[in-house]
Amino acid sequence: MVKVKGTYVYYNFGVDMSHKTITISEEAYTALASLKQKHESFTEAILRLTRKKSRGTLLDYVKFLEPDEEFAEIMDEIVKEREK
Repeated sequence: MVKVKGTYVYYNFGVDMSHKTITISEEAYTALASLKQKHESFTEAILRLTRKKSRGTLLDYVKFLEPDEEFAEIMDEIVKEREK
């Protein structure tokens, strides 16, 4: 990896894989480095972070929502209907 005028350029010279060189800002590099696991390459980190997640359940989706009073009321109504 080489730092050029506040920008990091990452070179990957793999034997069996083709490679691309990307240029990212120092801010982006710092953000990626903070998400990279201890023994993980930057390539592995990018692939892990961008991998499509398997479909989760509705509960998995709801856990990531911001608190919403209207949504909570609708869910309460649905639960009451199903209990009948």
